[in-house]
Amino acid sequence: MRLVLGLIFFVHGAQLALGWFGGYGFAGSMHFFTTVVGIPPFFAAIAILSQFLGAIGLLVGFLTRIAALGIAIDMVVAIFKVHIAVGFFMNWYGQQKGEGYEFHLLVIALCILLIVKGAGALSIDRAIAKK
Repeated sequence: MRLVLGLIFFVHGAQLALGWFGGYGFAGSMHFFTTVVGIPPFFAAIAILSQFLGAIGLLVGFLTRIAALGIAIDMVVAIFKVHIAVGFFMNWYGQQKGEGYEFHLLVIALCILLIVKGAGALSIDRAIAKK
């Protein structure tokens, strides 16, 4: 769970923060979040960093509960600020503007599980907790 979510959000976070994988990078993402979506600059920066750094935290199992909480909050904001007007389902046939929010609900569910259960046996969090 942690590794799959971490991998997905590493790619997405790297698009937002670094411009990798066809993304717009930090400046372009900040512009989109602040001007198009209407998120204040401080919170836009936190959203970008929580997706990128949170993904790295998930991949190595460090501060997993905090990383999952940050990503879950990002997804809730994305649902209400961007995707709720489109509806629940993805734009399978290109007949609507934008994408739905079912993916975001799945991410939130995974994040809740990680917040409750923690990183698991093979994680930095577990190694620290044993000491």
